[in-house]
Amino acid sequence: MTNGDPTPDNITFRTATRDDLPVIVRMLADDGLGKGREQAVEPLPRAYSEAFDRMAAQPGNIYLLAEIDGEVAGCLQLTIIHGLSRTGMSRAQIEGVRVAAVQRGQGVGESLFREAIDRARHEGCGLVQLTTDKARPDALRFYEKLGFIASHEGMKLNL
Repeated sequence: MTNGDPTPDNITFRTATRDDLPVIVRMLADDGLGKGREQAVEPLPRAYSEAFDRMAAQPGNIYLLAEIDGEVAGCLQLTIIHGLSRTGMSRAQIEGVRVAAVQRGQGVGESLFREAIDRARHEGCGLVQLTTDKARPDALRFYEKLGFIASHEGMKLNL
């Protein structure tokens, strides 16, 4: 990082491949909530590769990785959603955001979000949306710092 810039100098971004699944799943499992939701074991459950293949087959649905010196430092899922509301506006949905524990507080998350937002803008999206678990107040503060506004009440139905 230079001159107070929160972006690490050696950060790069790329779209994940199937080979990245073990590191992505480890990162998803590396917090209090993720430990109970994910199965970061070897070999990975087949459900992860099947889900990745379905994502890869869907245009506009990627896992975006941030790398530092060739090591994955952060990830998020970026999905472009085309719709009719707001005069046919496309929007981007961000899910599954994680930064490697050793990289937290170093600007990786902010850099990853800036890249995702730039990609959404390039795809013609008029807004970027996400949900965050109420059990993660630090994540909420991070998203607000980036300019996200809690304008709607999110709801889910477990099936």
